[in-house]
Amino acid sequence: MAITAGAAPLHAVPDDAAFDRDRAMNAVADLLIALGRDLDDEDLADTPRRVADGFIEMLSPVPFEMTTFPNDDGYDEPVLVRGISFASLCRHHLLPFRGTATIGYLPGARLVGLSKLARVVDYHARGLQVQESLTAQIALTLQSTLAPRAVGVIIEAEHLCMSVRGIRSEGATTVTTAFRGEFAGDPAAQARFASAAPSA
Repeated sequence: MAITAGAAPLHAVPDDAAFDRDRAMNAVADLLIALGRDLDDEDLADTPRRVADGFIEMLSPVPFEMTTFPNDDGYDEPVLVRGISFASLCRHHLLPFRGTATIGYLPGARLVGLSKLARVVDYHARGLQVQESLTAQIALTLQSTLAPRAVGVIIEAEHLCMSVRGIRSEGATTVTTAFRGEFAGDPAAQARFASAAPSA
């Protein structure tokens, strides 16, 4: 099953978003000039291209096939992948936030290839995001493409919009969670899931 904007309607940026690279480069150049920087400076001459290309890369989700397999042995315990590293862009400040995700599920009729859990995180991280939405989008994708009995997502991340500007609280992390299906109404299961998630 392909992961597309249709399969995950909460995604912050459509897969087919059109990028105008030249316009983005000109906008970065205008911003630098507005900030009093001299684009004739050799160190800044190629900065507009680098910044535009960097944003395009960070805002380009990579579609993939959600490979699943029949759960022939009836495995019915949680499947977790911990420590999935990611980086995303804060939609309010255009500064990165980065951290780790723990995601897992209680299997139903099918199992998913483990690498695909990490790909789901990467797919949704490539957008203008807030951490709360990112967490919910990952859970929604697993629900809609895998139909498990339960889904759990825990994200812990440091936000540069908080650590390098404003309050400048370096090292502070934000934790968000999403529990769906059988996990949603089971605080004990949520606690066990959370205890398996390492601190970022």
